[in-house]
Amino acid sequence: MQRRQFLAGAAAGALAMPGLMRTAWAQEPEITLKLHHFLGPKAPAHTKMFTPWAETIAEKSGGRVKIEIYPSMTLGGAPPQLFRQVADGVVDIVWTVNGYTPGLFPRSEAFELPGVYVNDITATNLAMRQLFDEWLAPEYEPVHVLFNHVHAGQAFHMAEEPVRTVADTQGKKLRVPGPTGNAVVEAMGATPVTMPVPDLPQALSTSGVDGALIPWEIIPPLQLQEVTKYQIEGPDNKRFGTTTFQVSMNKNRWESLPEDLQQVFNEASNEDWLREIGEVWRAADDHGIEVATKAGNEHIVLTEEEMKTFDDALAPVVDKWIEEHSGDFDAAGLVEAARKAIADNS
Repeated sequence: MQRRQFLAGAAAGALAMPGLMRTAWAQEPEITLKLHHFLGPKAPAHTKMFTPWAETIAEKSGGRVKIEIYPSMTLGGAPPQLFRQVADGVVDIVWTVNGYTPGLFPRSEAFELPGVYVNDITATNLAMRQLFDEWLAPEYEPVHVLFNHVHAGQAFHMAEEPVRTVADTQGKKLRVPGPTGNAVVEAMGATPVTMPVPDLPQALSTSGVDGALIPWEIIPPLQLQEVTKYQIEGPDNKRFGTTTFQVSMNKNRWESLPEDLQQVFNEASNEDWLREIGEVWRAADDHGIEVATKAGNEHIVLTEEEMKTFDDALAPVVDKWIEEHSGDFDAAGLVEAARKAIADNS
């Protein structure tokens, strides 16, 4: 009797097991994607932007999609290689600075220019989305762009000497991320030094550069308060241009996704998300300058008169950019459209 009960129980368990296994398998993601980027795991971009974004996609897909995030170039290569990695399918998704690959994204540069970018992160994010199909899409042909965004804008981080007027920048070596930064620094009479941001702390500590143009948010992840003494911006958070970023997926990988999962990505990367990114980067910027001042650094806000010396020096930068690119596309039309779209979204 006991043996018959044991066998019956064993048989019932065996019949139930496939169902249990099917349940477990259903909880496993159908698709796992690798996202590669250049900052550390404590950077706001990682903790405040990509982690919740990946969680949203997992939730909206019912667990069918999992995004594994690899910070600090842990999958190999250097930051300037990120775009080629995603275009070639070495990784599935990247977050990168457009300026790390000079010459590939000239249209997007319009949104970085001082006088076009007017210190409104969210409005610029939305403007780039609004104008993407008509103006920007041709330069992203090798990939599928999930979203573009900007940061809070370039401000001075100086190692030893402050700058208060454009005359103070003469002869200084200043780190910039890419082509528009080069133009800004050259217009100031300084020498631009292009490098990925992870290289900046060493360059500052060894006097490879005198300072950098970069937002406040990067201070905590790179501990810039330890290698600088001054953080300098214009009145009302006025900055000296900005940087454009892209989050892109390998095109073949995107096209292989079922339509319903493509829609999940579209919904997770929509205009509401672009607004949320604006809030994330503004909050991170506020936190960054707080870290610097608590460490003893001086936060200098230029007067209107001091800022005017920079405005006057930088005024020709947009015209020069238009002249340089007019043979390739309607650069003047793009600047006009960018300014209008930013104003409409402000």
